[in-house]
Amino acid sequence: MKKKYKLGLILIAISIVLILVIAIIFLLKGDKKVEKTKVVDSIDNFSYTLDDRDTKLMKETYNELKDILNKDQIDYEAYAKTLAKLFVIDLFTMNNKINKYDVGSTEYVYPESVDNFKLNVEDTIYKSMEDNSDGKRKQDLPEVISVDALNIEEVEFEIKEEKEKVYEVKLTWEYEKDLGYDDNATIKLLNVDDKLYVVEYATGE
Repeated sequence: MKKKYKLGLILIAISIVLILVIAIIFLLKGDKKVEKTKVVDSIDNFSYTLDDRDTKLMKETYNELKDILNKDQIDYEAYAKTLAKLFVIDLFTMNNKINKYDVGSTEYVYPESVDNFKLNVEDTIYKSMEDNSDGKRKQDLPEVISVDALNIEEVEFEIKEEKEKVYEVKLTWEYEKDLGYDDNATIKLLNVDDKLYVVEYATGE
């Protein structure tokens, strides 16, 4: 009886180990499916990055920003307009995103607002996005092909119950294919320790 009991324990232990191994393999495979992007460039001291999946327009605009930020004296109006463009391009270029949780433009958002921003995008703009972990998605999704910053001015904006000066940038943009998404907006950007962050996005009607 003791030998049978020991044998039973051994078989149970082996089964548990096998289940754990299989679970780990599936988790690793899942990670590999999601891990489809690679950072190919970054801007020192600002933590802005460029991914291998980014579009031609995204790369061109990112390089414009890099040139602006590498100057001895930063032109903050040019910085604000270019960052606002990157925000729009990354957010509304959805055909290179893996799923609804792969939210673009988070690196440009005011840190304390990132979580709310992601949840809002997941529940609205990205809500109907099909998963593309297997690379077989056939859904039509937008790609921004041009952005114009029409106007920029400094305005007051309330944050944490205090009035702050922010850059307000008005933009319009076009898509490769019009699928009914936003094509104009006003974006506000706050300067925190010489780095700009998006604090508000408001689309026009």
